Amino acid sequence: MAVRSGTLVRRRQLARILRELRQKSGMTIEDAAPRLDFSASKLSRIENAHQGVDVHVVRTMMDVFGVGGDRWNAILDLTREARGKGWWRAYGLDDQGYVPLEAEASAVREYTVNYLPGLLQTADYAWALFESSMHVGSRAVRENDVAVRMIRQDRLRDAENPLTLTAVFEEPALRRMVGGPDVMCAQLAHLVEAAGLDTVTIQVLPADVSAHPGATGAFIVLSFDGLGEPDIGYVEHPMGAVHIEKAEDVARGRLVFDRLRSSALGPDESAALIERVAMEM
Repeated sequence: MAVRSGTLVRRRQLARILRELRQKSGMTIEDAAPRLDFSASKLSRIENAHQGVDVHVVRTMMDVFGVGGDRWNAILDLTREARGKGWWRAYGLDDQGYVPLEAEASAVREYTVNYLPGLLQTADYAWALFESSMHVGSRAVRENDVAVRMIRQDRLRDAENPLTLTAVFEEPALRRMVGGPDVMCAQLAHLVEAAGLDTVTIQVLPADVSAHPGATGAFIVLSFDGLGEPDIGYVEHPMGAVHIEKAEDVARGRLVFDRLRSSALGPDESAALIERVAMEM
């Protein structure tokens, strides 16, 4: 079971709380920093989640800011979680990429063009994609990459900490022969099975749809219900990837996604199309 242990999001959550506590105390960064034996720049880095803190530092900060009561233990627990190591570390990943963000997310909205979403891929399909990419790595690295992708999918079936996925992808992705006919047949069968999960909504954008707002490429919007964190956008491209956090940009991503959903086939029609494509192979 993939539990919530995304230290990046937890660190951001803690940073926001510490900033709010300092502001509620009536102190500026310049006021608070000397009382904490910090430089103003260090306190700013902490409040922007660019530098981590341990429980000893946070205790001192809460003393200076006059925090007590029930919040004390809750904030210390969050501090410990923010310093914890996520499960992905065992697979060679750090805390700065996409996986730690998704590990804390409650919902994923994903649009893809030339491939099927990672949360819906079989291991063989994922392996074939990694093999065809320009990513340099040993067989062990590829095995880790595939393992991480499979672990991420566990939350779609996790009753205690579920992840909901709304996926929209282009019809040609169903017909692209990734890994060969056997791999694709198994992949399409897996899509039909996944579509039956309560946590998964799959919609296919038909090939005959005219120009649409998703024509410029794939993207993801992550939501974090219950954590008080704003939605984050994520775009991967051949030269790397970028997190998008500016509120108006993320809002535009949500709007584009909603329009793509309105142009796509409904879930039942999409499942029927996937089954027809599988029969044609």
